[in-house]
Amino acid sequence: MAMTISIVVTSYSIQQIKDIQELLNSIKRQSYPNIETMFVVERSSELYSIIKEKENNFPGLKVIFNDTAPGMAASRNIGAKESTGEIVAFVDDDAVLTTQWAEETAHAYDNDSRIIGLTGPIVPLWEEPSMGWFPRELYWLFSCTYYDWTEPREVRNGYGTNISFRKGVFDKGLFFTTGVGSVGSKKGDEFKKQKTTAEETELSLKIKRITGNKIEYNPKIIVKHKVYKFRFTTKYIWKRAYIEGNSKMMIRKAFRVSENGEHPLKTEHDLLRRIMFELFPNILGGFFTKPVIAWRRLRVTVIALSAVACGYSSAVCKNVSGGEAK
Repeated sequence: MAMTISIVVTSYSIQQIKDIQELLNSIKRQSYPNIETMFVVERSSELYSIIKEKENNFPGLKVIFNDTAPGMAASRNIGAKESTGEIVAFVDDDAVLTTQWAEETAHAYDNDSRIIGLTGPIVPLWEEPSMGWFPRELYWLFSCTYYDWTEPREVRNGYGTNISFRKGVFDKGLFFTTGVGSVGSKKGDEFKKQKTTAEETELSLKIKRITGNKIEYNPKIIVKHKVYKFRFTTKYIWKRAYIEGNSKMMIRKAFRVSENGEHPLKTEHDLLRRIMFELFPNILGGFFTKPVIAWRRLRVTVIALSAVACGYSSAVCKNVSGGEAK
């Protein structure tokens, strides 16, 4: 019998309703039929009522209100606990699934029992085509992937809005750490109380260490993630990158050696080398052909790297002093 995939979606604002409808439409269009959708709403009773009304006309949809701990991590945990599928997947409310997403996910798990978790490309869906100048190496600022791999391969962790695990990991009591990740109150304000973004990385490392199984990146499991213009502001990029630096220090502290003996931040070290030896030379070359675009790319890269360094250094200082600065 074909396995069931439980898709967990969380949301907190009625402002997201257009994005939510487009996501639900993409779930309806899946080529794979065995899907249940766990939609967890927090804070907004209005949003809960609107999505709840869709249950009768949306096969497999279950709407839950999170009136306990706030934040995406807590809501995702609720969805995982209530899920009945053999596979539990997590998708953001501003994403769109490609038609074959669920079918490719089920196929990958069926073909390899060593896979405990899956992830795949998260492609930016720009609000305007003119935004496409943004450096691929910095796509992580928008929770998108920068890889150009064409074959499946093992990775350290799954990524944000395109991540799934076998249900058994949650039956073992492994969940996202609450208080970590997005707890924003409105569109454009994701970081109101947010200090880290590493909930998927932390959970992935725990799962791999305890189960001994692998998390695989599969280039056929594709999600499109909307990127709005407000995320191109200096304030947004600095804050997002600063939080990323804090998050990587948290991972470095919690996992001093990864499950295979590698440095826990090897992924970030590899990306930094790619930025230094591929992106920067490419930008400099661009000053002779497209100077305006080259300047934009150089500016945003310097801002992002500076903010990551500041965030990481700040976390180091707090760790050394034994607490957080006021």
